[in-house]
Amino acid sequence: MNTMGIRVKPGEVTFAVYDTEAAAVVNVEIIKIPKALPTPDALKYVRNNILDVIREFSIARAGLRVTESSAQSKNVERIEIEGVIQEAFASSCLQGYYIGQISNISRRVGFARDQFKRFVSNEIPYEPVENWDKLKPEAREAIFAALGAQHA
Repeated sequence: MNTMGIRVKPGEVTFAVYDTEAAAVVNVEIIKIPKALPTPDALKYVRNNILDVIREFSIARAGLRVTESSAQSKNVERIEIEGVIQEAFASSCLQGYYIGQISNISRRVGFARDQFKRFVSNEIPYEPVENWDKLKPEAREAIFAALGAQHA
């Protein structure tokens, strides 16, 4: 079964595909949102790309790493994109999905919440994933969201 994890930041969406049978990350990519697109078209662009990824990789379950509710400054663009991705999940053929913050994702993957940021910053390596040290922090968060999606 393939799972997908997503981490959004303004202007781009990072997604990771994880094969549960092989216990391996199959793909990590960034969807760059064209700056020239007005907001409605940019959101449509994201939605269409996410649905294409779900179909292309036969994704069964997915997870979305969302903004922390306690975030000091909330980015409206990021929140809008996360909302469109949630809608794409709901209208797709996924068997299940979840929306998670750090504590939820950590629990699903099986480590303490305080380790999440240490893994993401590569302060401590996450051994189950090859080339962890070469990944960007957003890719690491997307991978954790994909790992957590196994039980969505």
